[in-house]
Amino acid sequence: MKFNLESLSKRQREIFNIVNERGFTPIESLAQHFEVTPQTIRRDINKLCKNNLLQRFHGGAGRASSVENVDYSARRNILHQEKRLIAEMVAKHIPEHASMFINIGTTTEEVAKALANHKSLRIITNNLNVAQTMSNNDCEVIVAGGMVRQRDKGITGEATVEFIKQFKVDYGIIGVSGIDEDGTLLDYDYHEVRVAREIINNARNIFLVTDHTKFNRNAMVRIADLGEIDAIFTDKRPPQVFCDLMKSKEVELYVTDPDPDPDPEEEQ
Repeated sequence: MKFNLESLSKRQREIFNIVNERGFTPIESLAQHFEVTPQTIRRDINKLCKNNLLQRFHGGAGRASSVENVDYSARRNILHQEKRLIAEMVAKHIPEHASMFINIGTTTEEVAKALANHKSLRIITNNLNVAQTMSNNDCEVIVAGGMVRQRDKGITGEATVEFIKQFKVDYGIIGVSGIDEDGTLLDYDYHEVRVAREIINNARNIFLVTDHTKFNRNAMVRIADLGEIDAIFTDKRPPQVFCDLMKSKEVELYVTDPDPDPDPEEEQ
């Protein structure tokens, strides 16, 4: 049975966000934060772990597994409003008559929806959900060949990689599963990573779209280095270590909900 995010309480959603931001959070700390008993927090964590949103550890909870992602249908609902705002911000940086790659991901799907009013775009994608959305717009959609995955309608495989290599486009819109403190972009699926790698190789501008929970999140397969990205679009200002890294690598940062007084040299 598919997991329904609406079955989570507001507190459980907040616990999910806190743990993803910190990497690990003790039960006692969460109990004090929400002013409830540790037993209540344990029940909340058990539900989140049962649905593969977090991992249970002695004394607390940590991010979900580095080898298996959260179910795709659940990820679509997690931070949906934030992803929509990220997508709208990205769309403002895409001119009409542009060519682009859009890969697999719940946030990249929102970008496709946000581009609805753009004219004469040429979209190359390995995401059937993106293809369906964009096919209703005034644009040309080219779908990569390969094997279609039932769980997310993504297309991957050797044929997909070779297909992507045929093009050189204006923009590559990609998502990731995690970003390490050393600037490594990460994902769970080796086959999906190979496609993302070719998108980076064959686009003049690379835009990374990601919600704030992906910073410091674990995943086992390396995609690229942060320095290969031109701009990051996210919903909250990342931890300072990432801001410093972006500045050193000349990666632009765009945030839908920045802190009240961000450093003007870091916030673009």
